[in-house]
Amino acid sequence: MPAAPQSGVTPQQPQDEIKRLGIIAGGGRLPLRLIRACEQNGMEIFIVAFDGQTDPAILKGRSHIITRLGAPGTIIRTLKQHQIRDIVMIGSIRRPTFSELRPDMRALAIVFRNKLLGRGMGDDALLRVLRSEFERDGLRFHGVQRFVSSLLADAGMMGRHKPDAKDKISIRRALNAARLLGAQDIGQAVIVQEGIILGVEGAEGTDELIRRCAAYKRKGRGPILVKLCKPQQDTALDLPTIGPDTIDLCAHAGMAGIVIEAERTLVLDADDITTLANKADMFIWAMTTEEIDRGA
Repeated sequence: MPAAPQSGVTPQQPQDEIKRLGIIAGGGRLPLRLIRACEQNGMEIFIVAFDGQTDPAILKGRSHIITRLGAPGTIIRTLKQHQIRDIVMIGSIRRPTFSELRPDMRALAIVFRNKLLGRGMGDDALLRVLRSEFERDGLRFHGVQRFVSSLLADAGMMGRHKPDAKDKISIRRALNAARLLGAQDIGQAVIVQEGIILGVEGAEGTDELIRRCAAYKRKGRGPILVKLCKPQQDTALDLPTIGPDTIDLCAHAGMAGIVIEAERTLVLDADDITTLANKADMFIWAMTTEEIDRGA
């Protein structure tokens, strides 16, 4: 019998049983959530960790390798040696410099095969190239939500606060901007205040966007963070994520609220998020895709 789920972790048994899973783990809390859910379901896991990115604590007592981002040949070969066919890529990844990558021969082959030299590519495009390369060797990607469905945001308000009529006008404008931003594979997030776009997410990520826009905040009703899944985003590889740290940053920046996309956003520690948002007098609105389409 598998152990009872820990608080905040609800394992989901996939329709096609997967007994062995490779977890390509970046930073943050999400990899451990997935690991615990898999272990509670009796699944065998193998972790691919990245030096300087993955939390070393999640590796203790678990089968793993520690490698670099520029070594897809090593990663694929090791997964196949451990008879891994199914994989999940989860956790935050800081883009390394070329010198940090130290690309192996497989990485160089990927670059030349896909004509990547000189091309400016967003995260989604790069992940799609990576997926294609792994699938050439018979590996299959799955989204974390297949194994931990409780991480997906439910539609509606989280907490007791709601946007007012003026907020909704600002949100509508930010939704349009976020859709355009995402379609160009630039970023997922936009910050708006009283109809004025204060900033859009680029390579710096959402946290730095929030910090940067805090300096641009005007008097009056606080800004709103809108973070959406890109229209073309491969949800098996990447989904927008918010957690308690996001709420803390927004609270310190004097934000009025946060808008995310229901069923297409990962939410860490939902109860803690709700408590923090209530305390900061912030709303968190998980809009359905239909609501977003109407708003945009």
